[in-house]
Amino acid sequence: MTTDDLHPQTLAVTAGRPPHEPDAPLNEPIWMASTYVAEGEREYGRYTNPSWTAFETTLGALESGQALAFASGLAAVTCVLDLVGAGGHVVGTRGAYNAVMTQLSDLEARGRLTAEYVDPTDTASWTAAVADADLVWLESPTNPLLELIDLPTVIAAAKAANAYVVVDNTFATPLRQNPLALGADLVVHSATKFIAGHSDVVMGALVVSDPELFAVLKGRRDLLGAIPGAFEAWLALRGLRTLGVRLDRAETNAEELARRLRQHPLVTRVRYPGFGAIVSVELSSTQIAIDLTHRTQLWTHATSLGGVESTFERRRRWPAEPSLVPDELVRLSVGIENVEDLWTDLYNSLT
Repeated sequence: MTTDDLHPQTLAVTAGRPPHEPDAPLNEPIWMASTYVAEGEREYGRYTNPSWTAFETTLGALESGQALAFASGLAAVTCVLDLVGAGGHVVGTRGAYNAVMTQLSDLEARGRLTAEYVDPTDTASWTAAVADADLVWLESPTNPLLELIDLPTVIAAAKAANAYVVVDNTFATPLRQNPLALGADLVVHSATKFIAGHSDVVMGALVVSDPELFAVLKGRRDLLGAIPGAFEAWLALRGLRTLGVRLDRAETNAEELARRLRQHPLVTRVRYPGFGAIVSVELSSTQIAIDLTHRTQLWTHATSLGGVESTFERRRRWPAEPSLVPDELVRLSVGIENVEDLWTDLYNSLT
């Protein structure tokens, strides 16, 4: 049996392991090393670490490409944007993660590049906009509006224009979506979220299918030094091993909560793309949304997502959040708790 025969859930568990030899550990140990003996393949701790390699091998297997681990998701984003030459043009997803849009706005303000943003659901506008793009930044589902892009169509149009195509796959994860198989050049992950899955790691990752592009990006990572710690990589891989069961449970909970929330009199809209563990709800007033995030006992008011515990946040509390995000929107990151307990806590707190 080869890895090509294995399901993704099995790859998440089995890839990146040490060889099966007598007395070998089942897991790659944590390599707490900054310096290696010279004249080998590693040379220096900024270039590689076996703890990163085990994580990268596993994520690469799931995305069908080669992965690079980074100190954070935004460190990975920065490496990708370095592919755009001076004066280059980036076409991005309107309403994407605000830190990505803030980084693009900063680069544009400094004359480094130009950027335009497209409605995620307007495929005709995408195909027109990408015609003169150097890089196309796709996020689907979007954060926090959970809008979907017609990825096959938009990716094909961007590739026809010879643009780099990047897909943020943080929300969907490789278990629900494989952008490289659709023709994308790069996949980016905030591994902090569903990949690590336990709210205890800050890390990012890129995955590519082209060996030459991989070499370019690794060279940039080596030069910039945006590397994860060995312990963080070990924790992220430990979390990745259980992504299949975590996501299945959280997704089942999310589907049921979305169904019930649609029937609640104080909920005016439920945004749920039909997969994944993120649900965004629009409530009947901003004050009700604020009150909800301070009244629950199980749900925790927090800005991140993708952990085993359920968290939520009113995204417009952040000044940089795009104005198209409603004031009364609350983004729910649904965890793996019993769904009845989660529902009772929400229901009792919605007044």
